[in-house]
Amino acid sequence: MNSDARLKDRQRVATTCPYCGVGCGVTATVEGDGRVTIAGDPAHPANRGRLCSKGTALAETLDLDDRLLYPEIAGRRAPWDAALDAVASGFARILREDGPNAVAFYCSGQLLTEDYYVANKLMKGFIGAANIDTNSRLCMSSTVAGHKRAFGADVVPGCYEDLDEAHLVLVVGSNAAWCHPVLYQRIADAKRARHNLRVVVIDPRRTPTCDLADLHLPLAPGSDAVLFNGLLTHLAARGFLDTEFTETSTTGLEDALAAARAAAPDIATTAAKCGVPEVAVAQLYHWFATTERVVTLFSQGINQSSSGTDKVNAIVNCHLATGRIGRPGMGPFSLTGQPNAMGGREVGGLANTLAAHMDFGDDTCDRLQRFWGAPAIARAPGLKAVDLFQAVGDGRIRAVWIMATNPAVSLPDAFAAHRALQRCELVVLSDCVRRTDTADCADVLLPAATWGEKDGTVTNSERRISRQRPFLPPPGEARPDWWIITQVAHRMGFSESFPYAGPGDIFREHAALSGFENGGTRAFDIGGLAALDDAGYDALAPVQWPVPEGRREGTPRLFADRRFATADRRARFVAITPRPPMRRTTARHPLVLNTGRIRDQWHTMTRTGSAPRLTGHTAEPYVEIHPVDAASRGLTDGALARLTGPQGEMLARVHLETGQRPGSVFAPIHWSGPFAACGCVNDLVAPYTDPISGEPESKHAPVEVVPYRPAWHAFLLSRERIAVTGLGYWVSVRGHHFWRYELAGVAEPDDWSTWAARLMGGAGEWLEYHDPAAGRYRAARIAGDRLVACLFAAPAHDLPTRAWLARLFAHDRLDFRDRASLLAARPPRAEGDAGPTVCSCFGVGRNTLLAAIRRHRLASPEQVGDALKAGSNCGSCVPELAALIQEAAGTSAA
Repeated sequence: MNSDARLKDRQRVATTCPYCGVGCGVTATVEGDGRVTIAGDPAHPANRGRLCSKGTALAETLDLDDRLLYPEIAGRRAPWDAALDAVASGFARILREDGPNAVAFYCSGQLLTEDYYVANKLMKGFIGAANIDTNSRLCMSSTVAGHKRAFGADVVPGCYEDLDEAHLVLVVGSNAAWCHPVLYQRIADAKRARHNLRVVVIDPRRTPTCDLADLHLPLAPGSDAVLFNGLLTHLAARGFLDTEFTETSTTGLEDALAAARAAAPDIATTAAKCGVPEVAVAQLYHWFATTERVVTLFSQGINQSSSGTDKVNAIVNCHLATGRIGRPGMGPFSLTGQPNAMGGREVGGLANTLAAHMDFGDDTCDRLQRFWGAPAIARAPGLKAVDLFQAVGDGRIRAVWIMATNPAVSLPDAFAAHRALQRCELVVLSDCVRRTDTADCADVLLPAATWGEKDGTVTNSERRISRQRPFLPPPGEARPDWWIITQVAHRMGFSESFPYAGPGDIFREHAALSGFENGGTRAFDIGGLAALDDAGYDALAPVQWPVPEGRREGTPRLFADRRFATADRRARFVAITPRPPMRRTTARHPLVLNTGRIRDQWHTMTRTGSAPRLTGHTAEPYVEIHPVDAASRGLTDGALARLTGPQGEMLARVHLETGQRPGSVFAPIHWSGPFAACGCVNDLVAPYTDPISGEPESKHAPVEVVPYRPAWHAFLLSRERIAVTGLGYWVSVRGHHFWRYELAGVAEPDDWSTWAARLMGGAGEWLEYHDPAAGRYRAARIAGDRLVACLFAAPAHDLPTRAWLARLFAHDRLDFRDRASLLAARPPRAEGDAGPTVCSCFGVGRNTLLAAIRRHRLASPEQVGDALKAGSNCGSCVPELAALIQEAAGTSAA
């Protein structure tokens, strides 16, 4: 069935969430009036109907605000034929002049597997170079390298069901409660069902994930490999090695043990190097040693390091040493950051791999060339992401095609990446969004279909292939990525090798390649799906690879037979000598910056930034700092700060946090040019990478944090999006019926009224209050009894809360009490102030929650959920609900 028929015949479509690597199933129902309703798919095994706050808000991201709807050349609308010709001719000219290594593709885990496949095929098989890499390099490549060293292949051994059956779960370098909330809630469910399940969180910060922890180890940044080396030493010393398994199914144990003993000979030494109490290290080691069913979940805190690959192998070594792999309830488990990071790797989306998980070599290159009928197969790895953009900057790469990502914000030393793109001879961008930092650098913009319009497959963290199905037609002239790439391939003279009529054709070729001359030698094999017809592809149920020829059912766990993907079928221990981070702190930059995600935003906010329910919890870039570090620098909670480092600087709101390790600070990654001035955290991150994986060190940047003292602070709420210029600090987010702007200026306007009217527009009724002596100014513009915009300014950041003002934009008309409240800067007594959002799923504010907890004496998050629904959907806010219950109890006791 083709896409048009599907859209016509179906009102309810089963698809997959486009956010993290959990790979949640989603149902989208298109109502008769065009409204879309989103729900979790109870039939999908990854999430069993549960969605996080971001998934729940997906319907709010489907409007066409800021969509790229038409091709553009040099900023002007162009026909598709002209744009495709410009891309094909530009690449062809540079190929003739400088050869294949002068061009590059940069892809994304947001692409579907079919999109990725044709991009990789065009670059490596027909252009003839391997300069195709992906933003997955920035988050998952250390795990890939570590798994290949240990297992012989890029594989995750276990499955989500192991979380249900484990007796000990280690969560290492992951704030899963915010970054993988559906899996976090799965662990919480298992803990409630089985009281013998223990959870240990290993993280420099005390994060919301620690709400579930029986033990938290706030280890020193970068010391993970020491901790797990110490565990390996302890297991050997106490006789907890599985000698039968290690002797028959592994190699390299003695070398790994020798390195572990040298780095971490005993608990005391290990604890000192990791900066945690001996008793905590001893407890972790005792639980790991005496618990058979152990799952170690790890994510970016391990991966994003200049020694990330070694950290992965230090974890894997401990599971191999105890034989805890390939069986229910145990194993090392990587939590993937993007929805299709794994699918992209399956088709060769990394510069150092070939399609179907093959590595570079004469035999594999010949095999791929024969299968594709390729004229000029790449025979050596290409440039990895950071090196690739450095090559763009110095002119070695003259043309780059970027697909579905925003590297001018997401790469380390982001300002340098932005500058490199501005200098590049030909920058092509396929994306769904018109305004991004990368789009500002593009010569050719190609409008791509996005989630809800795309048709293909993705692979989640547990190797489960799921369908993304369309339920909306592409708007304007947007087209699928695979179609765009195929059309360029045709124009470059490769029509016969890119004959695809739809994504099903591509998937069948991809599946056939995985089984081609495989014979069980490669772990990735979905040859059993190569014969699917269009109806079978359309109806494909979620399935975990491998699915070899002759089978349709998947494989939940790998290595149950204790045979691995190496040449001798033995797993490899890797001797780990822990290395410190590449860039150390200095007297000028004495703090360690750790970067990461927040609960309700995603990547550079191109999708989630347009969802009003996702902006209420955290509206601004912030820096989390321990009160001791803040006090010595004159930083106060809620004030603004400037973060400076060797690479650059950013501005952020100060959050005092006792759970932050002294000497370290945390800042989120999400804010980009369209949403903030000087809010890009990657301007502070150096382009140092792991020598094996090429993954950047995003968790250890030396910085200093100092007060930023503007002359005034303000916020503006406006029905219309406005352009803010000339201010040192501004942030914009979208709310319900309005845009919210946080502002600060280094000098007061000469005339507040004139400045406000220019910013807010002058037409309509004007309400105004000005107290020059106190430095306070308020203004509101009303048209037809509706609030159009309001501005509140003061010398300090102690401004009115925004929640009650935001509700005024939902009113059809303002009554006299509303008008009075605007000038008085406080809500009408009857309405009250709900306070900042805590539960994004149901829009419940902090003040509302505290009042209900006190009034009804609610004693658990479950009781809060019964009363107000808060915390009853995705559960991401449950740790905050627990903290509010404690706060209310303390207040009551006082």
